[in-house]
Amino acid sequence: MRTGQTTTATLEDQPIPVRAKLAATWTSFMFLYAYVDILNFFTPGVIEEILDGKVFEFDVSQTFSTTALTLMAIPILMVLLSMTLPARANRITNLIVASLYVPVTVFNAVGESWLYFYGLGIVLELILLAVIVRYAWTWPRTAPSATSQDRETVRAQQQA
Repeated sequence: MRTGQTTTATLEDQPIPVRAKLAATWTSFMFLYAYVDILNFFTPGVIEEILDGKVFEFDVSQTFSTTALTLMAIPILMVLLSMTLPARANRITNLIVASLYVPVTVFNAVGESWLYFYGLGIVLELILLAVIVRYAWTWPRTAPSATSQDRETVRAQQQA
């Protein structure tokens, strides 16, 4: 016989490792960073400027393209590095790279006329960078284990 009670199972909410959180946040940053650039192509006059050999104030050249590729490759590599570097190096690398990307991100708004579009993109990118810094800064620590010398001292005290 069925009673009027309904049972609902609580969803299991497993903790996510810091490495996965960092990789996911860098992935989000990378997509946002790329899509702001891609959507910029729909801004009136941008394609014409590119065809004339200019992006923003810069001449389209091998140097420009290499710099742009480097700026995009770093977040891409941070996805991999966040999952593979040892904890200490991982934490330091994420803190440094995310902090260095703050001025790079802000620079992208300089001289732009579509302030709502770029403003939203930059605010979202800065939020993601802040999340990366927070995850790296608050990386959980483990208590140091007893060293062999500490164990020897404990054994000597127990035998006495």
